[in-house]
Amino acid sequence: MTQDNCYLLGYIVRTHGTAGNVVIYLDVDYPDDYEDLETVYVEIKGELVPYFIEDINLQKQSNAIVTFEDVDTIVKAQALVGSSLYLPLEDLQELGDDEFYYHEIKGFKVVDETMGELGIVREVYSLNGQDLIAMDYQGSEVLIPTANDIVIKADKEAKSLFVNLPEGLLEVYLDNSSESTPDDAD
Repeated sequence: MTQDNCYLLGYIVRTHGTAGNVVIYLDVDYPDDYEDLETVYVEIKGELVPYFIEDINLQKQSNAIVTFEDVDTIVKAQALVGSSLYLPLEDLQELGDDEFYYHEIKGFKVVDETMGELGIVREVYSLNGQDLIAMDYQGSEVLIPTANDIVIKADKEAKSLFVNLPEGLLEVYLDNSSESTPDDAD
């Protein structure tokens, strides 16, 4: 199993108690969909290693307390803290034509309703409850909020993401001329 055929499920945040349990953060829209999870791939030194789940207890704020098979001490659990968790792409539910998973749109052309083709999706960031699409535009990184009124639809066949950018968004990232430097000559 490699990261290329998996998607990021979340992270191991910390240990829980002294019996080897860990707290994981599920970086997904619907954590309840994972309450019967039996196996997860843990990234260890760049490799994905399968770990079998004996017990998973969903908590609030997308956290869960997990008991992994053969992780029965705090020392073993501590060694996993900070690791990323993955699941195979084949486990993802099929989405409708206009819906998409963030990993699917990397490399898509960004097409604005007014300005036309702008750039290519490089990455999608999830920051404090706000998801942002990173696009390269005229040598600068532009972050596009994923709000429904901004991201209109994705055309998977054409590998295009259609957006309606707020007025002035691109200029925020491109306008460096307003930064003035003190004039040393007198």
